[in-house]
Amino acid sequence: MSSDPCSFSSFARCVTKHLNLSLHVDFDRHVIRGRVALTVEVLEDRFSTLTLDTKDLKIVSVSANGQVAQFTMGPKHSFKGTPLDITLPFDLSRGQHVIVEVTYETSPSASALQWLTPEQTAGKKQPYLFSQCQAHHCRSMIPCQDSPSVKHTYYSQVSVPKDLVAVMSAVRDGQEVDPQDNNRIVYRFRQPVPMPSYLIAIVVGALESREIGPRSRVWSEKEYVDKAAFEFSETETMLKTAEDLAGPYVWGQYDILVLPPSFPYGGMENPCLTFATPTLLAGDKSLSNVIAHEISHSWTGNLVTNKTWEHFWLNEGHTVYLERMIGRCMDSEQFRQFKAMGGWKDLQDSVNTFGANNPLTNLVPSLQDVDPDDAFSSVPYEKGFALLYHLEELMGGPEVFMGFVKSYIQMFAYSSVTTDDWKNYLFTYFKDKVDILNKVDWNAWMFTPGMPPVKPQYDTTLADACIALAQRWIKAKDQDLSSFKSSDVKTLSSHQLIEFLSLLLQEERLPLTHVKKMQEVYDLNAYMNSEIRFRWLRLCVRSRWEEAVPKALKMATEQGRMKFTRPLFKEVFNFEKYHDEAVSVFLAHRAAMHPVTSGLVGKDLKVDASSTTSL
Repeated sequence: MSSDPCSFSSFARCVTKHLNLSLHVDFDRHVIRGRVALTVEVLEDRFSTLTLDTKDLKIVSVSANGQVAQFTMGPKHSFKGTPLDITLPFDLSRGQHVIVEVTYETSPSASALQWLTPEQTAGKKQPYLFSQCQAHHCRSMIPCQDSPSVKHTYYSQVSVPKDLVAVMSAVRDGQEVDPQDNNRIVYRFRQPVPMPSYLIAIVVGALESREIGPRSRVWSEKEYVDKAAFEFSETETMLKTAEDLAGPYVWGQYDILVLPPSFPYGGMENPCLTFATPTLLAGDKSLSNVIAHEISHSWTGNLVTNKTWEHFWLNEGHTVYLERMIGRCMDSEQFRQFKAMGGWKDLQDSVNTFGANNPLTNLVPSLQDVDPDDAFSSVPYEKGFALLYHLEELMGGPEVFMGFVKSYIQMFAYSSVTTDDWKNYLFTYFKDKVDILNKVDWNAWMFTPGMPPVKPQYDTTLADACIALAQRWIKAKDQDLSSFKSSDVKTLSSHQLIEFLSLLLQEERLPLTHVKKMQEVYDLNAYMNSEIRFRWLRLCVRSRWEEAVPKALKMATEQGRMKFTRPLFKEVFNFEKYHDEAVSVFLAHRAAMHPVTSGLVGKDLKVDASSTTSL
């Protein structure tokens, strides 16, 4: 199968082996002027035409091996963009290479790029640019074969104003004053490991860095950099743990970049440079999950990659499995079981949101005419994990199954795979247990919507304390409130406290007397951990505690991680008395939000995109 429903480029006919990028970042016009030379290997005889993916790009010129090449732009597709059809001035044979050079400019509304004003940064003085190419947005930044089935190395040089620093998902390779303009600096990068286009990433801003390990630095604005260096100090331990499980780390450098607060996601596994939200800096342990997850992607996703987005579970299911194995090594098996139970709840939420018959809840969905952004959910993560955990139990436990995962990574390193490739290798590796594998209901797991056919029996040891305490609060009458003591939560880890609050949020709302008592005995307002604070403030607003409203709106606007911002706004919006305040606070902050975030919060609050009032 050599087609990708999300790409126009035909990789059955030719594949990109290397990109050489020259980028000029223009903060005044919010565009990147670019030149890309693609080294393309030909896979058929009498080859003379190829198609690249583009989206909202202005193409200036195209050449092939230095000769002018003709090009035309096809019709624009709603989310796939516009195919760039190139006719070479000569024919090539199978096995030959050609260098196709495209000069172009991005659009100010490029879907991969967010241009921040100085007000949207921590430092408030300099503008900032960051990219987010996954799944299919690289084509709005670079004309390329924008499919995860194609992997290439890249080299780049980036010209930026001299007060700013550029970093990319690659190893740094020096810098110099821009020979064209001595008010600018050119930063150079090389990525010698072949990788898919969605992992090309760029950030330009007033960045500083600190060393946090023998192969790691943390990058951010200076306001965050020392705090980040402290919070991410376990990075090398995690990397070593992952190497013991999955094999050597091949990317050389493992840096972490803490983005401005408007970054809408928890993290993004760009090679050599993981992107992370600053909400992780509020301390203890919610951090380690995100970083363990992004580190794990260095093997599952970045080294072994899904061939198309229909096989996204191969990236995410294995990464969650590896992330939880790291948690098992660094904490305990009970901790892994506890996280797995939480994941099953997240899967249940996603299935409820989509509907149990929605084909997007298949482990392997069809993405014919589906925008991969619309298909995104916890399904590939948690249904994928549940399948791998089920197979672990059938095959003989975590050590035995981790042996398979490590062997699978070695077998398919540097390539892209489909679910069939994975399954065939599973049957080969466990050739003495084929009779057990044949009993698995593969069709129900892979191609049937809704919850998986088997629910694993997880160890509830760490969850039991959370469940018991939540039940005490739910059942308590006013006269029972004096029985609660600060010691109730002293023995709970932050993970258990998060689970306790999550359980209360799943129930009917607690009486205001109960929530006030909870603050009195546990002092939850004092917790700075974002995951705890977010759930606690939702609980307070839902119980109609007016004092919590300004705190909730503050958290919703001080950072823009969608996981926190959307539910907090919704919670205040649903408190009748503060309905209008939710809208006015949103309108006052909308301009500073990431466009994806402001669009979705606007829908949540029923605010018309163009107006200053609610509908």
